[in-house]
Amino acid sequence: MADQPDMDISSDCRGLSTSLTDDQVNTLKALGVSVATINSNTTHDERQRVFEDMLCGHPSTRLLYVTPELCQTDNFRRRLLIVHKQGQLIRVAIDEAHCISEWGHDFRPAYKELGWFRRNLVDPTVPITALTATATPRVRSDMINILGLDLENLRLFNTPSDRPNIHYEVRYLADFAGDNNSAEESQLQNLLRWLNGIKTRREARLGGGVALLPPISGIVYVGTRAMAEHLASRLSHSSDEMVTAVAYHAGVEATKRAHIQSTWKSCRPFQLVDGEKTPAFSIIVATNAFGMGIDNPDVRFVVHWTPPRSFESFVQESGRAGRDGRAAASLVYYGIQERNFIETMIHRDTESHRAKGPENREAKLESFGKVIRYCESISRCRHELIKEFFGDSELEEMGSQLPAREGMSVTSSSPCDFACDFCKEGPAGLAKRREKMASETQMALLYADFD
Repeated sequence: MADQPDMDISSDCRGLSTSLTDDQVNTLKALGVSVATINSNTTHDERQRVFEDMLCGHPSTRLLYVTPELCQTDNFRRRLLIVHKQGQLIRVAIDEAHCISEWGHDFRPAYKELGWFRRNLVDPTVPITALTATATPRVRSDMINILGLDLENLRLFNTPSDRPNIHYEVRYLADFAGDNNSAEESQLQNLLRWLNGIKTRREARLGGGVALLPPISGIVYVGTRAMAEHLASRLSHSSDEMVTAVAYHAGVEATKRAHIQSTWKSCRPFQLVDGEKTPAFSIIVATNAFGMGIDNPDVRFVVHWTPPRSFESFVQESGRAGRDGRAAASLVYYGIQERNFIETMIHRDTESHRAKGPENREAKLESFGKVIRYCESISRCRHELIKEFFGDSELEEMGSQLPAREGMSVTSSSPCDFACDFCKEGPAGLAKRREKMASETQMALLYADFD
């Protein structure tokens, strides 16, 4: 890209993403791309250097990462207009573009102001690319309208929301009548048994060659920082050296977070002491702070320790497994107590953040409703549910420029080729597992609307 005559501006999302953006910038620099970023970690001298380079008439920077908040400022807009008049701006790329819409699960007001690009970067018009993995039909419509995109010239590229190589499964938690210690122990042992089963099958398939392989990488998403610390410790100390686990959340010091990321992406085990054998699993126990910019293709599983608070987050987070196209797994632990607690928290949070608007409050409740329906359904393929909730049929009707998905078995009676618990176990099998959450009478009342 260094020999291109134009500059590309990329707008980046999420307050905690600066270190992840820096990580992406460093990776691109290692590949020889002339790239820079302006964010909260950028020094004053570096910021001035980038600004001077932008206005020089032929900037050496070919790709610039900035925040939508910076794009709101008059100073940055004036500079950008000069770059455009000099013919050095070829594209604006907006990542995490669902944040534009108040119906998006991560709505940020600064994103709504990005429509300024289309109104002002004209003669010639600068192309705009909007990217997201989690846009429902309503959010997609908002993105197009707010950014002022021309429907006649719009080109849409999409892949299905569900991932054919991921096995989706819901694990129903028994009702321990308020005995939190017993509930936690039961859930922990369930996860350890599942991991041990993976380990046993791997050893049977590979024999002595397992010792030469790196540990299997996985992510366990939890709801709080305290739970991340607690569960990481329990997994490491309750697994007979089968697992090394480390906590990752916004409260972890930035340099330590960076070390955790680099260690995990390199497939090395965490906290291995001299003389210890390589564990079977290397796991990050994380809050949703472990998100954007994480691109480890070797993740084999993502576990949600509690139900995710939005369906978009679930699809985005579970999709961090199996990015190499090989078989991977998504597990969600689900129980009535956890569901009710999250519903209460969402109501409380939306009441205390009214400034974000009624649409965003309604969107959060609607999105968690999809999580409930996904988890509580025992009559539909999980892949079908994901596609339906994200409006994939509408995308297909609008016309994608990507080829149809290949490799699906045409003889299988399973819509997803048995890559989910419904298609593998059937409704009777799921119903039997789900019954342990509550009494038969409670079940009839709770799930009447979902099947």
